[in-house]
Amino acid sequence: MRRQRWQPIDGLEPERPPEATWLKVATIVVVFLLVLAVLFAVWAVFIYQPAASVAPTPTKTPRPATLTPAVVAPSATAQPPTLTATVPPTDTPAPTATPAPTDTPAPTATMPAPTATPKPTRASVPRMSSPDYGMQIFGWWRPEVADRDMGYVRDAGFTWIKQIFAWYDIEGAGKGHYDWSRSDRIVAQAEQYGLKLLVRVDTAPDWARGGLGPMRDFNDFGDFMYAMASRYKGLVDAYQVWNEPNLSREWGDQPPDPAAYARLLKVAYTRIKQADPNALVVSAGLAPTTRDDAVAMPDEKFIRGMYAAGAKPYFDFLGVHGAGYKAPPEADPGDVARDPVLTNNDPSPESMKRIYCFRHVEDLRRIMVEAGDADKQVVVLEFGWTTDTRPDSPYRWHAVSEEEQADYLVRAYQWAKEHWRPWIGLMSLIYVANPDWTENDEQYWWAITLPSWPVPKVRPAYERLKAMPK
Repeated sequence: MRRQRWQPIDGLEPERPPEATWLKVATIVVVFLLVLAVLFAVWAVFIYQPAASVAPTPTKTPRPATLTPAVVAPSATAQPPTLTATVPPTDTPAPTATPAPTDTPAPTATMPAPTATPKPTRASVPRMSSPDYGMQIFGWWRPEVADRDMGYVRDAGFTWIKQIFAWYDIEGAGKGHYDWSRSDRIVAQAEQYGLKLLVRVDTAPDWARGGLGPMRDFNDFGDFMYAMASRYKGLVDAYQVWNEPNLSREWGDQPPDPAAYARLLKVAYTRIKQADPNALVVSAGLAPTTRDDAVAMPDEKFIRGMYAAGAKPYFDFLGVHGAGYKAPPEADPGDVARDPVLTNNDPSPESMKRIYCFRHVEDLRRIMVEAGDADKQVVVLEFGWTTDTRPDSPYRWHAVSEEEQADYLVRAYQWAKEHWRPWIGLMSLIYVANPDWTENDEQYWWAITLPSWPVPKVRPAYERLKAMPK
């Protein structure tokens, strides 16, 4: 069938085919969408203002505790340490008195790991306050004693404590087998009282002893110091490396050897600084003596030997002892050396008898200056005056009264404050008494407190030092 051509009817709008209607609707929709897009663009550019973004407050990361729980404890029960009597020898150094131990050392619970208070990075040449004030305590075995005696120190306005951490008490069971329980507790207590801590480290365990000196291999001691300084990074302020190595009894019953001590000091210093660069290293305090043989070496000769052996880079502070003997603290060493009463008729040459007074410290400082080490400070690790009047005591000849002891200690700090600045650092006096001491112990007579428990008793020296302006 042939398709007819479409023609409009007169007077009427022609009817659109379906395709034309769809095209019209699509055109309207497209135009509408374009208008909406234009309007949105105008609103986004000229009208909309985004709200200011608030930067989130950063979360502070708490400093992790430095200490981990105490690690492997020795299998054998540790025995109370023999506390070395750090008093000045006369012509022949007297044997060290051993303090009477408690019947059974009280077991010490492992303390929670104390957190180190952040401390600033130390200057290239570390400095202490000049002078700084400290006392030696004996808080190793009994927590309650450490607690009370740290209170004594703090209440007197002193800021440092010195405490022995004997190597054999911590690593006595064998190399790498540590018992940190007591040292952890002492470190935590010092933090609690806000006191700075100087730790004296010496006395090799049995497994490390032997050879020509206090141990077979100095690296064993270095490993121990690295372990300790790592554990107490930021918590122990200073380490004293050994004690009185100028006496054979403190050097493995071998003749004093300043060059060997310099090697030990180098090992210890290097390992401590690897673990805790901010820790302070103090060389050993030396016993004042006029003997010069296989038993003892004068402190001046020993220090010169240390410098000659290259020890200069390996300590931050020179450690010294400053016993006052019979002379008042202001006494000139030259005058003392010429006085037979103040030197107990010592037949030694006059130059060697300058040791018999507190200001002998100035002679040791002079050696530092001559060695080009004047930028460093001196730390007096022990000083005091004994009141020991026992008839058979080797110290009776220079005993002073308790009132003189009190007066001399205060005047010693005053002398240092007026004459030794800025080269004097910490001055740590001896002692806050161990409660186990009796009148038969020579240390009893040097102490500024009495070995009482639980009722505290102090000597006049403590009260005078407490009242002393700092």
